[in-house]
Amino acid sequence: MKENMKSILVVDDDDQMRAALKEAVVRMGYNAVLAEDPEDALRALKGVSVSMIVTDMKMPKMDGLEFIKAVRERIGNLPVLVITGHATVENAVEVMKEGVCDYLMKPFSFDSLTSTIESIMSRSTHKGKEILTENEKMEKLIQLAGSVATSDMTVLITGESGTGKELLARYIQKSSRRREKPFVAVNCAAIPDNLLESELFGFEKGSFTGANEKKSGKFEHANGGTILLDEIGEMSSTLQAKLLRVLQEKEIDRIGGKHPIPVDVRVIATTNRDLQEEIEDGNFREDLYFRLSVFPLQLPPLRERPEDIKYISEHYVKKFSLELNKSVTGFTEDAIDFLTTRKWKGNIRELENAVNRAVLIASSDFIGVDDFMLEGDSAQSPVSNGSIKDMEMDMIMKTLEDTNGNKTKAAKLLGVSVRTIRNKINGYGKNLPGV
Repeated sequence: MKENMKSILVVDDDDQMRAALKEAVVRMGYNAVLAEDPEDALRALKGVSVSMIVTDMKMPKMDGLEFIKAVRERIGNLPVLVITGHATVENAVEVMKEGVCDYLMKPFSFDSLTSTIESIMSRSTHKGKEILTENEKMEKLIQLAGSVATSDMTVLITGESGTGKELLARYIQKSSRRREKPFVAVNCAAIPDNLLESELFGFEKGSFTGANEKKSGKFEHANGGTILLDEIGEMSSTLQAKLLRVLQEKEIDRIGGKHPIPVDVRVIATTNRDLQEEIEDGNFREDLYFRLSVFPLQLPPLRERPEDIKYISEHYVKKFSLELNKSVTGFTEDAIDFLTTRKWKGNIRELENAVNRAVLIASSDFIGVDDFMLEGDSAQSPVSNGSIKDMEMDMIMKTLEDTNGNKTKAAKLLGVSVRTIRNKINGYGKNLPGV
């Protein structure tokens, strides 16, 4: 018996199917509320509270999509599972955009029905917040991501650098039926073209000079799970063609291999490029774009989420104060004004680094404007260039002292590269062991 005997509304005009669905719901420990058609269901929703809806797609008086829209208008975002014998990619995407959590094609097994319902119910009652936001547009985006999560649709996530594309991809994976399976992330921009093919698809022993043993690729490592192709816009046209074949045929070819290898992998791709422009410029295949963007999600930049700047900054203050053993608890009003009016070209990643440095050098419980060491801000900051240089030097030297001269750790804390640390130290004329 489920806690508080949660109810599931079952809507289907077929008597036998409705009875079968009721039996499955009751056997799972839920209460079943039955309706013969959408109008009957809408009337039932006025008098009972349900945790989820299971509905047929093709019904008299009102089809499933119209019914879902009516539920959204009258009640809000109830989790919905669509069952249909007429599913296509097009109508599946359409219902997913209405916030539907998943769909099953008839005929389906009892096990697939119950596992899907349990997945949806588990996700809808999950209290943890994966992505920090108080922005209405972002909340809607996360809802859409949750809706597509339990399907195997290919998802394309676009947005500027630092907006959280990989975080959203991981949220989709954690909310999916593949969450216990491998999640493999590949940064297409970080791997040279001549190596990316072997990284993705693997190679056979002797297939090229240096191939001394067989190696499986990332797609094989992700088999049964999810692969994230980060910065897909950086992939060469040759590899784009091979990736297209993988998406179409669901099989990969190792370099030097004689036979294709079947793979069951859900693909999520991200990019900070405008792929439509890349297509027009001849840099990206249009057919691959359509394969990848079955369900597109675009993350807004931080400057379009002003309420999130304060919210996220306060989160990072708590995090870094704890990590750095500081007593910083918040910001001055001027500092908040400064943060919320900045453009944040690097988005959340830039904000995180800025707050990290500010917590490190703050001399009181509240971060002020003077505590922000932001590139290009000397003209708008009340601190003189000389003062900035002195504070910057003190900050770097203090961090190196705290890390016992470990440049890698210091660079990570300050959000800069090891090379930057070396250059700054050389510029100050300081001599530090190992620097």
